[in-house]
Amino acid sequence: MELPLAYKERMEQLLGEDYSSYIKHFEKERHYGLRSNALKINKDKLEAISPFQIKPIEYINNGFYYQENEQPAKHPYYYAGLYYIQEPSAMTPANVFPIEKGDKVLDLCAAPGGKSTELGAKLQGTGILFSNDISNSRAKGLLKNIELSGITNVIVSSEPSEKLAHHFKGYFDKILVDAPCSGEGMFRKDPSMIKNWSAESVLEYATLQKQIILDAATMLKPGGLLLYSTCTFAPEENEAVIQHLLDHHLGFTIEPLPKSNGFDNGKPEWINSSHTELENCIRLWPHKINGEGHFIALLRKEETASNTTVKDYSYKKNNQQVKIVTEFIEENLLLDFDYTRIDIIQNKAYYLPEGMPNVKGLRLLRTGWYLGEIKKDRFEPSQSLAMGLSLNQAKHAIDFSVNQEAVIRYLKGESLRIEANKGWNLVGVDGYPLGWGKSNNNMLKNKYYTGWRWM
Repeated sequence: MELPLAYKERMEQLLGEDYSSYIKHFEKERHYGLRSNALKINKDKLEAISPFQIKPIEYINNGFYYQENEQPAKHPYYYAGLYYIQEPSAMTPANVFPIEKGDKVLDLCAAPGGKSTELGAKLQGTGILFSNDISNSRAKGLLKNIELSGITNVIVSSEPSEKLAHHFKGYFDKILVDAPCSGEGMFRKDPSMIKNWSAESVLEYATLQKQIILDAATMLKPGGLLLYSTCTFAPEENEAVIQHLLDHHLGFTIEPLPKSNGFDNGKPEWINSSHTELENCIRLWPHKINGEGHFIALLRKEETASNTTVKDYSYKKNNQQVKIVTEFIEENLLLDFDYTRIDIIQNKAYYLPEGMPNVKGLRLLRTGWYLGEIKKDRFEPSQSLAMGLSLNQAKHAIDFSVNQEAVIRYLKGESLRIEANKGWNLVGVDGYPLGWGKSNNNMLKNKYYTGWRWM
């Protein structure tokens, strides 16, 4: 693997006698990982039913290694949202972030969703998960992964950080900034990133990161926690960005993080900083752990008397349309809904998170749990609704075994001849929902979302 000379010279200067070990890691195979989705299944059960060989990741409490020749994305359990495929070290930021039930959480640079889906699982349907990515196309992929995971208390947006900072001053309990970066920690995983690296690009990213972290600090509640992470080694993009925040926002402190074998401290000396608390940051090296490279810092904002000025959401519901939705719910589901939180936007029904904030003027892809669409006075349930349920919450369900041919046929969008209750049925595999079907005369019309089908 050919690395730029300027990059090698810098890394040798930073690492000293550790440099040769770092260079040798490129000769080794990369590691492949997935983690269990706590909204659907716990780690032990996933390990017990896994159809392929997996081994626990020693520094991630719900993560597993899998073999390169396996195809976990081509299995019905993936379509049921039981796990998320993610590079092991990239699991670390969301894994160590202390999320509590009821938190209002912002994932500021969220696509493709690896960290958002773990934050949502930690919330367990409470509070609010606000997932944002400035790229609208990437935000669409983010939305799919969130819905596949069964997260219902979510808002997905596509805005620059400065616009959100203007809108949500002092609002969020926890903010994760997995900042865009030069990607040095992922050179082994994705060698194509090497050709885009330059000393100039490192400085360009650092400038962007400094603006993003200041915007995040503005949105954080007094006493709240901000977790900053990158997948790069450059001190300019790591310690220097944290120092920039400390210099511009008095009252922030760097909190200690749990460390596993192979985790290094932050290096204030690399930027000639007097902030010795930068040692509380952690850096993951690919020659010291079974994974790629990452940098993580956890910061707390001091308690003050100031309050957020964010207003509550203003509903625009149509009572007749809400009635159509509630009739479907009562006829087909065994679920307690707070019907006052159902909102109708352009004939589409959403179940908004409790305490939903005003989002007027923002470019949004999702506000809450998308329940389905009203079509000529009838309700068509969504794929998102199916994925946010458990199979026993449907009055009528069809539960296939993972070994049945019908599972793959269903995921491909085929209609199935099967005995079932007339009307809407929630279709699942081994007790986990996959999507909807509508039965009539022992023929199940397939309602699995076209864009998600098995190819």
